[in-house]
Amino acid sequence: MLKKNVYMRTILFAIVFFVFLFLPAGSLHFSEAWIYFAIFFGSTMYINRYFLKRDPELIERRVNAKEVEKEQKIFQSISGAIFFIGLLVLPGLDYRFSWSDVPFYLVFVADFFVLLGFIIVFLVFKENSFTSAIIEVSENQQVISTGPYALVRHPMYTGAISIILFTPLALGSIWALIPSIFIIIFIVLRLLNEEKILLKELPGYEDYCKKIRYHLIPLIW
Repeated sequence: MLKKNVYMRTILFAIVFFVFLFLPAGSLHFSEAWIYFAIFFGSTMYINRYFLKRDPELIERRVNAKEVEKEQKIFQSISGAIFFIGLLVLPGLDYRFSWSDVPFYLVFVADFFVLLGFIIVFLVFKENSFTSAIIEVSENQQVISTGPYALVRHPMYTGAISIILFTPLALGSIWALIPSIFIIIFIVLRLLNEEKILLKELPGYEDYCKKIRYHLIPLIW
């Protein structure tokens, strides 16, 4: 039942994603979009398949998660709207009206960083079975300080930011970098709010923060 639910959700999301991306472009010859689409959903399907087999509890927690924090509901709603409109519709319109001129080699570099973002997300899932789609502290949850968590406190967000920041260039759009920056700001705000909750509710997290100084990027912040 879980497997069917996850695959159905992924397929429906892929259809919506496809429409938001290609309909504004007005063409199926949007080659940058095809490459990006293949990377995005190829990675998503692989991650789902891997963890449905190896750690179905993780997938089930993420599927059934419902945000309860008011601030986080607002962050999720706004960032979700900006993602679909700013990072899918806008690049499609950019392609249709030729607003940007992104060299194809730069598109491939951006695709690499999008894929890298998914690899980071995969490693986070593998290291931390309690990784949730919402901000919560589960029963028996412990502080994880190994793998990517030995470098930064929020590697999941590091992966997400890599995907979001390089999506515009992967789709050949300079203008879409503007909404991507806004989404990253929302992620940082969410991160700071999450840390307050973890410091309050997760035993050992304060000591972990003293040990691991960086939030998202090693040696920077």
